[in-house]
Amino acid sequence: MPPLLGCAEPLEGAHVSILRIYYRVIALLAPEKGLVILLALANLSLASVFFLEPWLFGRVVDSLASTDRTNAWRYIAWWAGVGFAGVAASVMVSLHSDRLAHRRRLAVIAQFFEHSIGLPLSFHGQHHTGRLLRIMHTGSSNLFSLWLGFFRDHLTTLLAILVMIPLAMRMNWKLALLMILLMVSFAVFNAIAVRRTHKAQGQVEQLHHQISERVGDVFGNVMVVQSFSRVSAEVAEIKNLVRRVLTAQYPVLRGWAWLSVANRAASTLTIIAIFTLGTALNSRGEVSVGQIVSFVGFAMMLIGRLEQFAGFISGLFFQTHSLNDFFAVLDTPAVLQEQPGAPDLPDDIRGEVVFDDVSFGYDASHPALKHLSFRIPAGGTAAIVGPTGAGKTTALSLLYRAYDPSEGRITIDGIDIRSVSLHSLREHIAVVFQDPGLFYRSIADNLRVGKPDATDEEIRAAAQAAEAHNFVVVKPEGYATLVAERGRSLSGGERQRLAIARAMLKDAPILILDEATSALDNATEARIQRALNRLTENRTTFVIAHRLSTVRNADVILVLKDGELVEQGRYDELVARGGLFAELEGQGRFVADAEDEHEESEAEEPA
Repeated sequence: MPPLLGCAEPLEGAHVSILRIYYRVIALLAPEKGLVILLALANLSLASVFFLEPWLFGRVVDSLASTDRTNAWRYIAWWAGVGFAGVAASVMVSLHSDRLAHRRRLAVIAQFFEHSIGLPLSFHGQHHTGRLLRIMHTGSSNLFSLWLGFFRDHLTTLLAILVMIPLAMRMNWKLALLMILLMVSFAVFNAIAVRRTHKAQGQVEQLHHQISERVGDVFGNVMVVQSFSRVSAEVAEIKNLVRRVLTAQYPVLRGWAWLSVANRAASTLTIIAIFTLGTALNSRGEVSVGQIVSFVGFAMMLIGRLEQFAGFISGLFFQTHSLNDFFAVLDTPAVLQEQPGAPDLPDDIRGEVVFDDVSFGYDASHPALKHLSFRIPAGGTAAIVGPTGAGKTTALSLLYRAYDPSEGRITIDGIDIRSVSLHSLREHIAVVFQDPGLFYRSIADNLRVGKPDATDEEIRAAAQAAEAHNFVVVKPEGYATLVAERGRSLSGGERQRLAIARAMLKDAPILILDEATSALDNATEARIQRALNRLTENRTTFVIAHRLSTVRNADVILVLKDGELVEQGRYDELVARGGLFAELEGQGRFVADAEDEHEESEAEEPA
């Protein structure tokens, strides 16, 4: 997986890295290459205007200095025509470059979002949400400014320089050498600044990431921060990070400030040198006053363009690390590979699930699952039990391809799940997690995650079956009530019942219950258990079980230890066998059924 740390790039390749990144930035415009070519031609016209105006100015001066001044009017007419053509080209560039940059910015935000949410869970476990959000927003904003700058300034500047230097050499190579020397000095000064500040700017970028991560953590745990009187401490930590950013940033800014001074000094000395050399050449009759005027115009224009270009290099330098991070996410490969043109899983599957010698490890040297083999018939219920860390959740995550096995295969109705499209596979599996995972949306919209086209009647029916309807209708806006981030405005039982209703709406033939009733009070669990009983009817069901009735009623119990299937069978068989399951049962690992206390007051206090 490519590192997200921009400062990890070797310092020696800093300038190469900037050019490579800029090429990638421009390459993202490829979907609209027709318009890009048109804008490039318009910029070529602008570049022509830039070098023709000083030349025409010099011609007018020479004509006015001669005895025959009729040519002056002709040059002035040409000048006016060139000026109006430049205005037309400038209007086109300004209008369409703005629109193009806005379209592409929104397109890359969508591209970044689509790619990143499809990356494996291990990626999201290693990268904080606050960091990813900052990378997306900062990266897309920097892309926007570079695209806009490319069409408004950068391309015109580059074309103008490429055109002006050959023309200046043709007019007088001695004066032209002074302009070339100025370009070389700008290039050397910028290269030195980039080399000396590249690593330090990478450290600044990492500190900005730390601020985003810290702020995201605090916003996501405001209740903890406030209840533990951590407000002042968290604010102090953010202020400390801000001070560290400024401490790291100031030396970088100082280096680029000195670059600006050096560039300005070189520009001033070049103008003085052009006048000095021009005066000497004029006294010897080698150049006219008009040529000197043209050269001064060229020099002033070149200086302006070079300063623009230096500003562009400076801006790109400060954006390099954030763009590195942005492209690093886009370059992160999806671990799950889908076969090109993979067919969908048939809609009429029965739900027979087979694990055939399945092994898996997050780290190849430490396998989490070892040679699992079992078969669950269609409509059957499998209870998965075992000590903490045995691999229960990991095993079930392979079924909906959160990860792929390193060995063996998993089939549904005899079809290898890796041979069908990922979307169709997950459409046939519903999961109720221990943490329900609710969105910052209305209750109805949260339920429609299970079935996007569900009618209001279907939503109410699912909520009633999940014993959620009663607490929903007493909310101020009923099903339109907005759920707080991560469902914090609801109690644990309310969140879990909504998750069950969501799974009911999905109506998938295979169901996974990942400790869906743990950590709930007795009365709440009894209501949820009734809802689960309705949900599991006529479905192939996998339950990570802690409830005694679930274990007793399961068609098969799978006992895992250290990633291995050590026992499987029905309850009475496993108890009689006297193995690990009997040991767990004897230790009271399976709790008795919750009793419904008929507390019909559904307005539970938010967790």
